[in-house]
Amino acid sequence: MLQKNFSSFLLETGTDEAGRGCLAGPVTAAAVTLPVDFENHILNDSKQLTEKIREELKHIIEAQALSFAVTHLHPNEIDEINILNASMKGMQESILKLTHTPEFIIVDGNRALNAKLGLKNTFGKQFSKTEIEFLKSIPNQCIIKGDSKFLSIAAASILAKTYRDEYMSTIHEEFPMYNWKQNKGYPTPEHREAIKKYGTTKYHRMSFRLLPEQLSLEF
Repeated sequence: MLQKNFSSFLLETGTDEAGRGCLAGPVTAAAVTLPVDFENHILNDSKQLTEKIREELKHIIEAQALSFAVTHLHPNEIDEINILNASMKGMQESILKLTHTPEFIIVDGNRALNAKLGLKNTFGKQFSKTEIEFLKSIPNQCIIKGDSKFLSIAAASILAKTYRDEYMSTIHEEFPMYNWKQNKGYPTPEHREAIKKYGTTKYHRMSFRLLPEQLSLEF
């Protein structure tokens, strides 16, 4: 069973991302603040659950969370600031969208919440000085494999995964030949064969190694 809190604060928020290793589509981050009396024996790291259970948990989390937020960072921003910075920026943006101010934040992974604050990138949101100071002011802790240890991070992983999957199913209708509805943009053999055959789209991450053979792509 996952733990409720890492800290002694009541308003502890968990944050996580989904889609970091994909070749196409956004990296999606979420932040979730759960009530102190929240309990769920099924909730776990989204990767350990079926799609059906993730969808069921999504509705439970949204109904019972004190506050939650989800953020997509798209390929043009990923290509500009790199996927690690984009993943972190997505979590930071999600924190800023919350209706409750967190007293403490736990972050899945090995980077603190305030890593790389205020990047001056061309695409996406630009943080104000006030927003940067706000993010710096909240105590936080990064936790490796936190999505399999703490309820709020697991909840964030569920929202990030389900919202991203929904997005990929939507853009699948625009480019069905890549079968994103099924592979979600991950580097499956099917997806890479489609890239080889049809080339790339506006949804592909051009800074990624799209083909292992490093074949030239026609744009």
